[in-house]
Amino acid sequence: MANILFIGAGMMASALTIPAAENGNKICLAGSPLDDEIIAEIERTGYHKTLKRQLPQGIETCRADGIAGRISDADLILCGVSSFGVEWFKNEIIPLIPERTPVLAVTKGMMQDGDAFISYPEYYEKSTGKRISFNAIGGPCTSYELADHDYSAVTFCGRDIETLRTLKSYFATAYYRVSLSTDIRGVECAVALKNAYALAVSLAIGMSYKREGREFEHYNSQAALFGQAIREMTGLLALFGGDASNLMLGAGDLYVTIFGGRTRKLGTLLGTGMPFNEAMDALSGITLESVVIAGRTAEALRRFAAAGKARIEDYPLLCHVEELITGKSLVNVPWEKFEYEFIRK
Repeated sequence: MANILFIGAGMMASALTIPAAENGNKICLAGSPLDDEIIAEIERTGYHKTLKRQLPQGIETCRADGIAGRISDADLILCGVSSFGVEWFKNEIIPLIPERTPVLAVTKGMMQDGDAFISYPEYYEKSTGKRISFNAIGGPCTSYELADHDYSAVTFCGRDIETLRTLKSYFATAYYRVSLSTDIRGVECAVALKNAYALAVSLAIGMSYKREGREFEHYNSQAALFGQAIREMTGLLALFGGDASNLMLGAGDLYVTIFGGRTRKLGTLLGTGMPFNEAMDALSGITLESVVIAGRTAEALRRFAAAGKARIEDYPLLCHVEELITGKSLVNVPWEKFEYEFIRK
């Protein structure tokens, strides 16, 4: 049994308390400074108001101001903040963590680091200088289906395979299957990219709604955008230094994200021809990591292109997404740019 401190009461971190509790671990779910209402409801009723599920009986909770007093007793820190909380976690939490205590992050995203595009575990390593084992979770898994015990397959990534095996033992169940990888950059890049491209594929949903005048989906156009997304993700994964085998994680995550959630909602609204600012107003109060990762990926691509390492014209779908989220254009999918000729030698 391990003593696990979950920091950040978001949907995925909170869902992970379920397999962790079933494995007999002692759990404390600690809210970030933005989670007071969520923690208060859990303390009153055991119900998570955004996950919309009951959490396991017996887990402890605390507010952000109580985190410092619990860190020294933890065998594992699970970082459950979104990409918008990465700086808070780096500045306020990591300095308190003993170097003997590993960190496992659910945050999906990448950061620009000079001419490189690095994962959050790498960012934590470099920016804090502490010799902590920073690890992360990648793969196609929605929080509410995990909470409902639907079969899910993910990958834990980190630098040390023995540490990963220990972390796996805390969470793996018959319905939550865990593979392991020491390719941190590859795993994290693959699952981060799906955010930008899930928005892109969801454009076809909104375009279909507008064409039909009702909520009716055409799948040929979605499949065409999905195929182009995989093509571009393959190139970006290689460009950013990840092993090609990680594409299975990105493709799976892309698939599951298109079927629901915040990114689908934004892509659908943009697909109807709605300007980005109006779409964001319509989704007021919803954090959208897809916008963050799309912007960062496009900026990284420009840097690689300027250095002669990539061609921007090879990524027309990503470029169109950036045009949409920067307000430079309304939806106008560049279908003709997806065509190619392949001559096998």
